[in-house]
Parts: sequence; C-alpha cells; structure tokens
Amino acid sequence: MITKSSLVTLASIAYLSKTRGLAVLNRYTFLTSTASSMMGVFGTGYEGSSPSADGGWSVCENGDGKCDANAKNPRYIDRDIQMNYGEDGSGNPRTRGLLVRRFTGDSTPFSFPVKPVRLVKEWPKEPPFTEKDFERADEIFDGSFYAVPRFVYHIDEPAVSSLTQFYRNNIKPKSDILDICSSWVSHYPLEFKQSMKRISATGMNKLELQANDQLTDWQQRDLNDFPELPYGDNEFDVVTCVVSIDYLNKPIEILKEVHRVLRKGGKVIISQSNRCFPSKAISMWLKMNDRQHLELINGYFQYAGGFEPREAFDITAEVPDSSYNDPMFIVTAVKK
Repeated sequence: MITKSSLVTLASIAYLSKTRGLAVLNRYTFLTSTASSMMGVFGTGYEGSSPSADGGWSVCENGDGKCDANAKNPRYIDRDIQMNYGEDGSGNPRTRGLLVRRFTGDSTPFSFPVKPVRLVKEWPKEPPFTEKDFERADEIFDGSFYAVPRFVYHIDEPAVSSLTQFYRNNIKPKSDILDICSSWVSHYPLEFKQSMKRISATGMNKLELQANDQLTDWQQRDLNDFPELPYGDNEFDVVTCVVSIDYLNKPIEILKEVHRVLRKGGKVIISQSNRCFPSKAISMWLKMNDRQHLELINGYFQYAGGFEPREAFDITAEVPDSSYNDPMFIVTAVKK
C-alpha cells in the first residue's frame, strides 16, 4: 500500500529536482529511500512451499553452494541489503539497510504453459507514429522519478516465476547476456550466475544495480536521454528487457542498438505484462490492450530492421484455484 508519507516524499523529490536541478541521487533522496523501498516488498502470498531465508542470493538447497536447474531451489531468498552513499568524497557518508525478499521462480505451486500468439498486424513501410504517440504525462527528468531505489516487484510472483522458467528453457548455457532497463533483480534462474559466461545490465538506479548480484557488470544509463548502448558490436548472445519497453520514448533507436550489440543469431526477449507507471508510459501504450502491445512491439522490431520474423507467446502462469494473477507475454526476435 502506498502511504501518504511516501507520496509526499516522492512529490517533494519531483518538485526539488525540477526547481533546483538536483542530481539523480543526492543525500536527501538517499536518506528517504528506506521508507519508499519498503512499499510492497513482500508482495502477494500464495499457498505452497515455505519461504527460505538466506544471507545471499545465489545459494541453493543442494548443499554445495552451486545452483542447479534440477535442484530443489528455495522459493524465496531473504536478504539484508546495505546501501551506502557519500563514500566517494562527497562528504557525510550514510548507510541504509533494507530487508528484501527475492522470488526465485522455483518450488512454487504454479504451472507454466507457453501458448503461441499469432502476430497479424501488417505494418506500413514507414513508421506511422507521431511525436504525440511517444509523449508521457510526466515529462520531468526521468532521473528524478527513479532517484529513490525501489526494491519491490512490479509484477506478481506467478508472473515473475513464469518469466524465470521461460529464460531457463530458452537461454543456452555459456551465453553472454545483456539485461536493459534492469534493476535489483533480473528474474534469471539461480543457476545462471554460474552457468552463463557473462550477465551485463543497464538501468536507471545505481543502488538497485549494485544489489543485483547476478550481474557480472552494469552501467547506469537513461536510455530515453541516451539511446545508445555502451557496448561494442556483436558482444552478446541474448538481450532481455522486462516490463519496460512501454517507458521508452525512442524504442526503435534502442532496438537498432540491441541489434548492433547482438551476435548473428542472437536473440532478444521482450517481456510485458499489464502493469506500469501510467505517468511514465508512452501515450499510445496506454490506449492499447495486451494483444495490441504485442503487435506494437513487433512493429518496433520491423522498423529497427535486421531481425527474423518475430514470435509472441502468452506465458501467463496458472495458479491454484484459478485466482487472479498478472498476465505475462513474450516477444522474441532473432538477429539475421
């Protein structure tokens, strides 16, 4: 639940950033980060296996500290994150601790069907989009909105779990992976830290990226202001983007960059649900339904160029008693 105090905090940050030109992260936003980060940190509960607490992320229940897709991994991992600010010489260092719970995607009561979705819209030769299509209700500097770290999930546990299982079944071991628009979790299976050659990421919030210990390396990057990826040509086998393409106001340019950094035959996996920050999602996205979102993403790939025909899937998890859960959809594209 969003409290009145957290709304006041976020409103104050937006106001101060606009009127005083504050940096993406400063002492004020850091000191107020603990309360806002706690919003919904434990998510929605479902009946099933019991939580497992551990001091670090990638520890599985097979006893040797290594993660195995066939091992009985814990359903949850609880961790105390320590965030530090001011250690770079800016003065007056501060530390904040926060208890977070990670959904591993394993040992759940859910099942994970994968249903193909046919993409049927025929896009014209030239992009039909206007500038207004990519406008957002909140055009204030994105760094202000994302300044306070959010150690929360923006989709529920069944949606996270279905994405984790899809990654496990569709990303080959020893791959070089790039996760764009990343945060404190990338939703990869626990064993990926050992089984993948490299996992890189770009994201908006430094503290969130620091807490994502599946990453080999990361770079803080606002792709709306700088739609270039800070990597060389042909560096990656897979690029992922989780429930974030709706926030990009230059998606075609960014997918051209994704094409550049991918190796031939490399795959893009774009995942999408029906959740978003409405003030930051682009205008035309908010006017579309789930099916239209998939067609739009397909259109982005067409205009970016250089990809094989795309495939789309509904990977929404099935939960006990058919109770409501967030939908999850995938669009994949392979570089020619």
